[in-house]
Amino acid sequence: MEINLAIVAGWFLCLAGGSFLGYYARQTIAKNQLTTAEGKALKIVEEAEKKAQEVILKAKNKAVDILEDVRKKEEEREDQTRRAEARLEKKEEALDVKVKELESGNLALEKKVAEIAAIKKEIDEARKQELKRLEKIAGLSKDDAKKILLQLTEEESAELLLKRIKSLEIEGRDVLEKKARDIMTYAIQKYAGTHSADVTTSTVSIASDEVKGRIIGREGRNIKALERLTGIEIIVDDTPEAIVVSGFDPIRREIARIAIEKLMADGRIHPTKIEEAVEFAKAEINNKIKEAGEAAVYDVGVVGLEPKLIHILGRLRYRTSYGQNALLHSLEVAHLSGALAAELGADVNLAKKSGLLHDIGKAIDHEVQGTHVEIGIKILEKFNVGKDIINAMKSHHEDYPFETPESMIISAADAISASRPGARKDTLENYLKRLEELEAVANSFPEVEKTYAIQAGREIRVFVKPDKTDDLGAIKLSRSIADKIEKELKYPGEIKVNVIRETRVVEYAR
Repeated sequence: MEINLAIVAGWFLCLAGGSFLGYYARQTIAKNQLTTAEGKALKIVEEAEKKAQEVILKAKNKAVDILEDVRKKEEEREDQTRRAEARLEKKEEALDVKVKELESGNLALEKKVAEIAAIKKEIDEARKQELKRLEKIAGLSKDDAKKILLQLTEEESAELLLKRIKSLEIEGRDVLEKKARDIMTYAIQKYAGTHSADVTTSTVSIASDEVKGRIIGREGRNIKALERLTGIEIIVDDTPEAIVVSGFDPIRREIARIAIEKLMADGRIHPTKIEEAVEFAKAEINNKIKEAGEAAVYDVGVVGLEPKLIHILGRLRYRTSYGQNALLHSLEVAHLSGALAAELGADVNLAKKSGLLHDIGKAIDHEVQGTHVEIGIKILEKFNVGKDIINAMKSHHEDYPFETPESMIISAADAISASRPGARKDTLENYLKRLEELEAVANSFPEVEKTYAIQAGREIRVFVKPDKTDDLGAIKLSRSIADKIEKELKYPGEIKVNVIRETRVVEYAR
């Protein structure tokens, strides 16, 4: 036991001694390392100081170079300034010389003006003295002599002057009329729209006559429902494979036509389906009205109109005036107005827009009291349309005075569109009646075989019976027909009577 303790104590002493020796060795090593680090740090600091001195030296050298450059540039600027001042001084000296020359020239001009004034005064004095001497010799004053001379000239040339004035008036009127005709003709040729007279009925084609009974319905309930919902008279008669829709309101008539076509396509025809078809037709018509208004605005090239106003314009598609479609008429007036305005130097855009909207009141004139012009003015004012457009469109029926050149253009274009042959039903009927009367006058002569009116009634070709008259008789007949036309008919311009006498002899060689 004691031996073990001694061994343990020996081990402890060895460990303690080793620890002390290790600690002393570490202290020595640390001191050596510290000495080495301090040496390295001193070297680094010395190198940094050398580099800093080099950088500072370079910066000083660069600053010196910059200062030298600045000094050189400053010297160059001073040289330029001195040269500019020298040039300015030379220019000032030259200007002083020119001012002196101008002043001397002005003095010379003033002297010459004074001399000319003196000469003019002397001439006036000499003229006055000569006039006094002439008046004394003639015994007449200047005014009296002038009056006598003018009176003699007027008396001698009065007839010649009157003839010349009258000739100038006639020539001027002819030139103006020719110019006006040329402008109107050009405008009409530039836009020649087609016309189709609208009537008060529409025809609906059906597949077979069996459909007629289904449209009428039991005890007529289907047709009564259609007439009640559309406000249109539906005529189902013996006309094969057709039903007539009659009514003066084109919109209602079109609604009824679309509804009937939809019912026939569906196959089921009873009051409930009829109501659905009518509602569908109303929506379809509303879309067509919108599309018609947009197409019209696009066609004319008008911009800036509100959508509601364009929709009202589209209603004119289903409005007629004397059988003429109101929307087509408005389009034609717009194009004609634009062409006339271009020829006359007026505002083309204003003329087009005013022409397109001149009959806008007709779209609702059956719903609102007043003339279509008054209604149109109210519509345009409601949609804040320009005053210049209202002034241009309101005078087309001469209800209001013409305030602008465009207003006269709109009136002329409206008259052209309405009076063209075939444009309106009454015009077409009168036109055809006039041609029939013209042919009847020529056919009243016994020698005439047949007559044709051509060139819109400006010429008639009369074919005579060759065995009833000879060549001399044909000449007399043409004069007789012309005299009778002059007495019995009223017509603008002149009518050419062309009498044709033709003899044909036929023989056969056998």
